[in-house]
Amino acid sequence: MRVPNSVVLPVGTHVDCCQEEEVEEKRRDIMAKITAMLMERKSNLAHFISNLEGSEEPEFYVDQWERLKEMENCTLTILNLVAVNCTDHRDIKKLEATILEHVKNEELFPEVVRVLPPIYRQVEAAIIAIAQSEEMADHGMMDLQYLLSKLTQYKHLANLGRELLQDILRYLHRIGLVVWYEEIKHLESTVFLQPTFLITMFKLLVRYRLVQQLESIS
Repeated sequence: MRVPNSVVLPVGTHVDCCQEEEVEEKRRDIMAKITAMLMERKSNLAHFISNLEGSEEPEFYVDQWERLKEMENCTLTILNLVAVNCTDHRDIKKLEATILEHVKNEELFPEVVRVLPPIYRQVEAAIIAIAQSEEMADHGMMDLQYLLSKLTQYKHLANLGRELLQDILRYLHRIGLVVWYEEIKHLESTVFLQPTFLITMFKLLVRYRLVQQLESIS
């Protein structure tokens, strides 16, 4: 809701736990709730903006007003929910095909037609090779400067500079190949070449009733 021109594809899992007629009923219910939520958000934003504009000293709330106006202008496109049975490989392939179909839709993603410079693909291929190499640790974490030195060992990437690498990493972060938290000071020099490791870590740390589980340990 805070990202400009967002496109969201809701995915409903555990279809195997439902009757066939239940799936369609739940799909309609979820989409109706999403629509209601978005309408409520729009109404709330309009209400907050109106309150600020009608305050006795609106000049004191300019920053808040600007943030709310930015949020109000963020368009959000909700696609039709896809229901899948995660235990069925065919459903996973169906989900993959649906995502690819939407991503190739120029109306949803105008930048999809942008042609990337060849070096982007070259660096991408080199990073995949490094991530899959035997010397790569399971956690897949690598210092940014060290990654640059590894990439420049490739003959065709010998002239790769740090600034260009950072541009390429932003692109690879957006498409999910790597994770690079450049906006976080303590992590800006670390690149995660194995995003699945982070997912595994989050699953261990962020879980249902975590506080109760920790408190139960003597």
